[in-house]
Amino acid sequence: MIEVKKAGTEHIKGIINVCSEGYRDTYKETHANTYIERVIAEFYHHDRILKEITHTSSDWNGWYVAIEGHKVVGAIGGGLISKEEGEIFVLYLDPNRRGEGIGTKLLQGFTDVQRENGAKKQWVSVAKGNEKGIPFYEARKFEFVKEQESFGNTEGEGYLSWRYCRSV
Repeated sequence: MIEVKKAGTEHIKGIINVCSEGYRDTYKETHANTYIERVIAEFYHHDRILKEITHTSSDWNGWYVAIEGHKVVGAIGGGLISKEEGEIFVLYLDPNRRGEGIGTKLLQGFTDVQRENGAKKQWVSVAKGNEKGIPFYEARKFEFVKEQESFGNTEGEGYLSWRYCRSV
């Protein structure tokens, strides 16, 4: 049985594994390996995840995890970007567990947290061409708003993200 809960320090390794492997699996056909590994090294390491678990605020609601037994099988995080708008900054699953409803449970649980904090709208950025994320969010009533340059680009990289929004 899958349980969604706020992450504790005991979940750090699981968050790193799920996010790193999920990121690699998601972008292996659309992004250069140097880009993928640079983003993983920046965002999914012990010190950063520890800080993000132990220091939360309205603009970072913390990490929430999907647990099966004692194993992290999915992770989500985000925060409020305005008084009435939340954003999902990250959502990844164990690549071998897709299609089991884990992502939906994580999104539902995290949406409840953002609603309790005042969100009436929820945003997410999805890499253009992400054929795992785009159908997932569109099926959950997120609507395309605009295209923009991806957050992790360095000079000469032209990756694009699609901004989606929904009412919550």
